[in-house]
Amino acid sequence: MTPPEYIDDPLVVLEKIVGSSLQTDGTAGIYDTDDEAEGQRPENLIEDVTFGGMSLQDFLHNTKKPEALAYKRESDQLNLQSAEEYNDDKHKFEDLHRSVLVYTTSKHSYIHIVNALQACDNVLKSVEVSLTSFQRDLGLVSAEIETLQNRSTALNTRLENRKVVEKMLGPAVEEISLSPAIIKVISEGPIDESWLKALAELEKRMKVIESKFKGPGTPKAVTDVKPLLNDLTGKAVERIRDYLVAQIKSLRSPNINAQIIQQHGLLRYKDLYGFLSKHHAQLAEEIGQAYINTMRWYYLNNFIRYRQALDKLSLYHVDRYDALGIDQSVQRPVRPPGMRQSQAGHDANNIGRRMDILKTSSTSAISSYLAEEDKTTHRIEVPFRNYNLALVDNVCSEYSFVTEFFSTTSFAQMSRRFTEIFEPIFALGNSLVRDLIDTTYDCLGILLCVRLNQHFAFELQRRKVPVADSYINATNMLLWPRFQVAMDLHCESIRQLGTTVSSRSAASKLSFTGTASDATKQSTAPHYLTQRFGQFLYGILAVSYEAGDDEPVSSSLSRLRNEYEAFLIKASKGAGSDTKKRERFLGNNYALVLTIIGDTVGKLALEQQQHFGELKAALGDSK
Repeated sequence: MTPPEYIDDPLVVLEKIVGSSLQTDGTAGIYDTDDEAEGQRPENLIEDVTFGGMSLQDFLHNTKKPEALAYKRESDQLNLQSAEEYNDDKHKFEDLHRSVLVYTTSKHSYIHIVNALQACDNVLKSVEVSLTSFQRDLGLVSAEIETLQNRSTALNTRLENRKVVEKMLGPAVEEISLSPAIIKVISEGPIDESWLKALAELEKRMKVIESKFKGPGTPKAVTDVKPLLNDLTGKAVERIRDYLVAQIKSLRSPNINAQIIQQHGLLRYKDLYGFLSKHHAQLAEEIGQAYINTMRWYYLNNFIRYRQALDKLSLYHVDRYDALGIDQSVQRPVRPPGMRQSQAGHDANNIGRRMDILKTSSTSAISSYLAEEDKTTHRIEVPFRNYNLALVDNVCSEYSFVTEFFSTTSFAQMSRRFTEIFEPIFALGNSLVRDLIDTTYDCLGILLCVRLNQHFAFELQRRKVPVADSYINATNMLLWPRFQVAMDLHCESIRQLGTTVSSRSAASKLSFTGTASDATKQSTAPHYLTQRFGQFLYGILAVSYEAGDDEPVSSSLSRLRNEYEAFLIKASKGAGSDTKKRERFLGNNYALVLTIIGDTVGKLALEQQQHFGELKAALGDSK
């Protein structure tokens, strides 16, 4: 059998122990595969061999072989004799062997434990060094903590003291100081809402300094801060001046809407002017005057153009030939340029639809372009209404702006500024009224203008704009006298007509359709003047349904009615001694007038209806 490669030959190992070769040439080895050698076994095995202090080699080659054999036998005998002792010794040796094994094992364990203890000792020494270092560091940290604690206590004390001081001085310091951000906004920022807030903060600080710190006891901090605030105030005044001047200049731009600039550029920043008027009154007054001059130019320029556009409207001209007592068949003279003759079949003294101008819900005036392109013919109340409607709208808008933007000034100053702006526009309006009524005898048109003027006065009162009262009053002063002149013309024309009737023959007084020789055709039908008078009276009453007792309409109508009644009495004399016919003629005329004015309302209309009703009833009773 061949041993594995990694195991040495035992014989070779034994030779190394003995120190000489144990084989000769031809001697079989321990691993010889010879079957015979393998099967041989000594009959008696010696369990204990005593070498006698010899080595194996010497023992094998000892020349005293018989003695050895005798010794062997003796030993065998002794061994056989002391089997029990041998067994006891064997057990002892086995116990000893086990003890040795245990000892060996314990030795190894002890060595391992010693090594472990040495390692633990090393670790403990390292831990000891670390703990010593930690203890030293902990002492340092403890000292630092104590130092920090002391510093913290000191800082807390200082903090509490500072809070107490801030609580006492904070509000006072806050009242007079400004943050750098506010200063930068006022000096460099654009003028907007944030700029106004910064300006309000500056104003607040200045008020505090002016109200609380006066006299020799002023604190040094206030003395140091006040020049800086004054410089910042000067810078703010300079920027406000530049801004307002730029906005006022923009009002002179062509085709600009002034109300947009007023609302978004000026009124939105009205506090600027208040600040300027407080800190630089002279500059504020100059800027206010510049605004007044600019707006006066603006409004005058626009209203002149509007007046020129209204002048291009074609108007009916009502002259003295349209009076009630004038025969309409009489040929009229040529009208002035720009004035049209009354259209055929159109009665200048008939109200028609002219009352619609008082009832219209439209609150906007005709534009300049439409006025220039309008080819229809109008009455005098149309240009009057459009001009004054535009004027009232602009007056209310400007007054609202002036009172709000210049709110720091007194009412007298605001009124003066407003008057300076609109004085030429009011003069232009009065000029327009004079041009419309100076040559006309249109009582209905003039009275419609009076009612429109009253409506404008009510509108101004509703909007609380008292500064235009002078213009309203001046307009009334122009309209009422002309109305009286026109009414006088109608009265005079009726009086002249009565004179004409008196000079005619009795046969032709009642009816102008018959002749003096044709008495059978004389009629008691109403006179043609009655129809015209009734329509004219209806127009006056319709326009005056809200007339007051203090108006001259009532007295003018009384004069006109008296002239008319005088004319009828003169005309009724054509019936001669026929009283019934005369009364029938008068009754028919009164009845026609009463029928025409029957649906009018108002105090003045009621008086006229009662008067003609009484006249008609009196004639009825006399029958």
